[in-house]
Amino acid sequence: MADAVLFEFLHTEMVAELWARDPDPGSGGKKKSLSVLEGLGFRVGQALGERLPRETLAFREELDALKFLCKDLWAAMFQKHMDGLRTNHQGTYVLQDNSFPLLITMGSGSQYLEEAPKFLAFTCGLLCGALHTLGFQSLVTASVAALPACKSLGSPQV
Repeated sequence: MADAVLFEFLHTEMVAELWARDPDPGSGGKKKSLSVLEGLGFRVGQALGERLPRETLAFREELDALKFLCKDLWAAMFQKHMDGLRTNHQGTYVLQDNSFPLLITMGSGSQYLEEAPKFLAFTCGLLCGALHTLGFQSLVTASVAALPACKSLGSPQV
């Protein structure tokens, strides 16, 4: 429990520090801050992708790798499983968490929805990094329709 609180605090401080560096919204600083957060998440995802799947030699199917993300990786990071994994049968997977821990502390009003993406950049990088280590190149995006739920869209390719 203490680990989760420390991680949430660290994540909140990383976001706050990166957003405080460039107060001018027109200079492209927000895109750079999102890239930095995503890069940090990518490296953490790579490390977890190397350490967690010790029993498995390799994931041959995309679905097996995504099930690993939803169960093992998510449990290692957030002490819970992902709530849903769906596919459109065209190579895009939707991972859904109805009570995403990094968004729970935010208010539930619609005015907070525009602030949510900066709290999801690290997690998008985390998923990309883990998939990269497992042998899948991917593009991961996240969206929030209602707090604290979030959806991540991933399209892994071998």
